[in-house]
Amino acid sequence: MPLKPTIIVGCGSGYHNENLDEAIARLKDAKVYQNLSTVILTPTRGMIPAQVVQSWMFLLGPANAQIGRLFCQGFEVAAAYESGFTTVINDPTMGNARYILTIEDDNVPPHDGLLKLYENICDCEVPCKEHFVIVSGLYWMKGEAGQPMLFGDPKSDPMDFVPQIPEKDAIQECNGTGMGFSLFHMGLFKDGGVLEKPWFKTEQLGDQDGIVRAYTQDLYFMERLRSLGYRIACDTRVKVGHFDVETEKMW
Repeated sequence: MPLKPTIIVGCGSGYHNENLDEAIARLKDAKVYQNLSTVILTPTRGMIPAQVVQSWMFLLGPANAQIGRLFCQGFEVAAAYESGFTTVINDPTMGNARYILTIEDDNVPPHDGLLKLYENICDCEVPCKEHFVIVSGLYWMKGEAGQPMLFGDPKSDPMDFVPQIPEKDAIQECNGTGMGFSLFHMGLFKDGGVLEKPWFKTEQLGDQDGIVRAYTQDLYFMERLRSLGYRIACDTRVKVGHFDVETEKMW
């Protein structure tokens, strides 16, 4: 393209310098100046659909921060997470990361999903009880009557795990989430962790009245975490698909 005749007097200070307050606020919200090193952990049955893998390939990570990946193949899901998290914290490199992101092998996150989860996760050196130590994207159980993987309202009952109605495009505090696309503060597990092992367990418990409580590995962990006063949230801006390989439908 030919250049048009121009007299160049000055080029200015640059777009971001001219809007410095706005640029500083953007950087603080994105936490780009902090340690955002992350290990991505996936339990898998061994075959991951191309539709799922493609979404992972476009997942944006933080600038100038280490990202590692770990797959746990062939385990029962709770055992996969127990073994995977234990492997991460015992590894001399992965154990120094600040966060662990869990992505299950049928979940399809948006390309900016991880960057949004960073915005509201606790960034303290040691996980605290003021900030959210787990932040999850919003995804749903498969099927026409699927429920959101968003459980319990701390404002009404700090230990209730009834499915909640999502708030649109919000950081919604809750008592538990699924682990299909969830960011955990590594400090929950390092140096013995804040909970006794096993961290993750699938079990059914019956009480004296014959009422059976079924625990999947996510709520088993999060109920105990909530009992200590740690906070959990679902970022409903992060809309995660749940792929059904049998029907090829994205729930």
